Amino acid sequence: MTATPPTAIAPSGELLSVGSRHTLERSDFPRFLAALGTAGYRVVGPIVRDGAIVYGEIHQESDLPIGWTDRQEAGTYRLERRNDDALFGYAVGPQSWKKYLFPSRERLWTAHRTDGSFRVDAEPTDGPAFVFLGVRACELAAIAIQDRVFRSGGDPGYAARRARTLRVAVQCGVAGGTCFCASMGTGPAVGGDHDLALTELLGEGRHRFLVEVGSPAGASVLHSVPLRPASAPDLGAAGAVVARTSASMGRSMDLHQIRDLLVETPEHPRWASVAERCLSCANCTMACPTCFCHSTEEVPDLTGEHVERWRRWDSCFHSAFTELHGSPVRKSTPSRYRQWMTHKLATWYDQFDRSGCVGCGRCITWCPVGIDLTEEVAAIRAMPGVRTAAGGTGG
Repeated sequence: MTATPPTAIAPSGELLSVGSRHTLERSDFPRFLAALGTAGYRVVGPIVRDGAIVYGEIHQESDLPIGWTDRQEAGTYRLERRNDDALFGYAVGPQSWKKYLFPSRERLWTAHRTDGSFRVDAEPTDGPAFVFLGVRACELAAIAIQDRVFRSGGDPGYAARRARTLRVAVQCGVAGGTCFCASMGTGPAVGGDHDLALTELLGEGRHRFLVEVGSPAGASVLHSVPLRPASAPDLGAAGAVVARTSASMGRSMDLHQIRDLLVETPEHPRWASVAERCLSCANCTMACPTCFCHSTEEVPDLTGEHVERWRRWDSCFHSAFTELHGSPVRKSTPSRYRQWMTHKLATWYDQFDRSGCVGCGRCITWCPVGIDLTEEVAAIRAMPGVRTAAGGTGG
């Protein structure tokens, strides 16, 4: 018989059950960070580096992008100062959490020649336990997609890293100019699949956080954190933050019959038009939180006694990615762009029963020439001869 784990209790005596909501004062945020470290986690989250908000290790609250926000448009990103000291007052930056769960370069196994044969040793799957601090709703959706690909697919390294991860989500208080998660149904509200969720509340001379418990693991790290029961005004203020962000989305995408729209238009002239701008640089796929294309290679030593298999990120924009018998399957930029966008927005439904896009807007922001996939979908939908959502033809 399995023993029931003890229920977590806050210092105030408040019950920390899943779904319960509490208020954390800004002055006590350092104690929250310390509690995460005391629980044995390495905290990673947003930091300012090289003119962008990226993900790195958080040792203290001053490591966070306090008072910074970002301005994003197609092919444009810049940091600006806010008129307050918000800790999470920005949209998403160029990096996603897959850098920790699905590393850009990873050794899978090592083989040694022994007695005329090879002994294959799998790569160890142990490692540090991480707290992902500041995960947005669209990023939770992206992690769930990567789970389908790697964890459900039996990848031992990914599964082990994922099991050691605590996700501290943050409700978006800012919508970037390229965000369209509201269209995709992935945000901006954090709806579930998290361990803790924070809503940063500023105004009326107060700075505080609404904390929602999403799992027993999340509750367990709060037992030493000073919390108080969430008041009705705090709950109302938190709801207003999400509603305001949803109303200020920078972009939108019409998803009605989008699979058929893209699959049935492989010869649409828009593919050639967008390819005239596309550099095939793969920035969009590197920044995307759901793209999982990768290549593997065996690396032997000079003696032939030792070989390693490595996996690294790759992209369907690279001509060699689909190379067969010395020749690429998709030789042209239009064919590669069409493959990426059609897979992401259409045939992903065939594989995973959902879109491969979470509406984070990174591919738009970090495209050097500002290609906007929401604009491309709208252009294909609007061209003469293409069936519209109403079943007629656009013109």
